[in-house]
Amino acid sequence: MKERVIAVVTAGLTTPSSSRLLADQLAAAVKDELSGRGIESRIELIEARDHAHDLTNNLLTGFPSAELEKVLDTVAKADALIVVSPTFSASYSGLFKMFFDVLDDQALAGKPVLLAATGGTERHSLVLEFALRPLFAYLKAIPVPTAVYAASTDWGPNATTLRPRITQAATELVAALQHETPTQVDPYDNPTPFEDLLNS
Repeated sequence: MKERVIAVVTAGLTTPSSSRLLADQLAAAVKDELSGRGIESRIELIEARDHAHDLTNNLLTGFPSAELEKVLDTVAKADALIVVSPTFSASYSGLFKMFFDVLDDQALAGKPVLLAATGGTERHSLVLEFALRPLFAYLKAIPVPTAVYAASTDWGPNATTLRPRITQAATELVAALQHETPTQVDPYDNPTPFEDLLNS
């Protein structure tokens, strides 16, 4: 079986960033799931901040630099995609949107995508459903059912809700990659941060 390539696009603005931390955990979970099935994989990590100037120039001129063209080609040729954006003004960041604005509008057609976001509070968790999911539906990608949001509290030693969601989302991405029906789970067994707020 051929090696699977997973492109990971993260739009954190600082080094280190919580978006990069979440991206690394998601990528590791997907790689572990593929390995458990005997499938070799390669993770291609793309930090949008490293290409910010080239992205701006691409928007202004309509042409990517050689380096940016290589990065965009990596995303277009990947078997699946993991995307992580910090939350800005209840939506994805401008840098995150700029990256996908310069990507060919057919590059993600039919590609499985795992959606993720980070933020300071659980109250922004709906960014996944009201901003990221519509964007990737427009790009004709196939977002997996479970999206992952990580608030500041999810990185504490007592946080228990993030790891199960990472595992579930990774399982769904690999299932989509293998054209399988993902395992259905009861969302109330593993609530999102927003559902936690509703039930509190």
